Amino acid sequence: MILLTKRNGEKFLVNHLQIECIEMIPESKIVMLNRDYYLVMESADEIIDKIMDYNAKVQDIHRELTITDKR
Repeated sequence: MILLTKRNGEKFLVNHLQIECIEMIPESKIVMLNRDYYLVMESADEIIDKIMDYNAKVQDIHRELTITDKR
């Protein structure tokens, strides 16, 4: 899940695996797989960076657990 900001300043979490596309109109429009959408303050590049950071954290945790589980 990544933290984003709606146009009214409200913060919310979104499951990045459910994002279908990001439209770059004057703001960023995140279209979900179920066709719902959110207008957010973050740019497409910022959203992509948040997704990459989240995935890197998850993979690092998994790798650490795999190493400690090997006995």
